Amino acid sequence: MTAEQFRQLALNLDGATESSHQGHPDFRAHGKIFATLQYPDDSWGMVKLSPPDQARLVEMQPAVFLPVKGAWGRQGCTSVRLAAAKSDVLKYALDLAWQKSAGHSKKTKRVVSK
Repeated sequence: MTAEQFRQLALNLDGATESSHQGHPDFRAHGKIFATLQYPDDSWGMVKLSPPDQARLVEMQPAVFLPVKGAWGRQGCTSVRLAAAKSDVLKYALDLAWQKSAGHSKKTKRVVSK
């Protein structure tokens, strides 16, 4: 996964726009940031998940997902190791983050394989 592929997946979500936050690209929907790129460096992205979604993805894909350190991580902010991410898994995580930004978390039947 490249940063450009992450960007395209994020922008393909309904109403998503790209902006900037603290010097790195962010992706917003429903007036809220749901994902970012390039933090702490160009090899990472971040998705804002619910804590239960974060725990599930970290458990299933530990080479890809890692909770952000500190309070942000405890609230569901999840680092994405771009080089290890596969398109279908990242698309799923971005969709969950987009749903969270909308204030709902519809239950999906998609399964992320290990």
